[in-house]
Amino acid sequence: MNIYIGNLSYRVRESDLRQVMEEYGTVDSVKLIVDRDTKKSKGFAFVEMSDDNEANQVIKELNGAEYEGRQMVVKEALPRK
Repeated sequence: MNIYIGNLSYRVRESDLRQVMEEYGTVDSVKLIVDRDTKKSKGFAFVEMSDDNEANQVIKELNGAEYEGRQMVVKEALPRK
């Protein structure tokens, strides 16, 4: 399952996010979205987890949770239309 994580602190790195997500299961990939000109974080990321049960647990427990002083938005990432 692909998970969207928004409202992240601009200080959060991919390795930080991977560490948090791995507490819930196996993480296949973490992609922090950065501005192509400034290379600074845009404040959101996508995490891929192969086990849907683990991914749903992440969404259930971390949506609205505070991380690095910000309340995260965690939900299933849906394809663009």
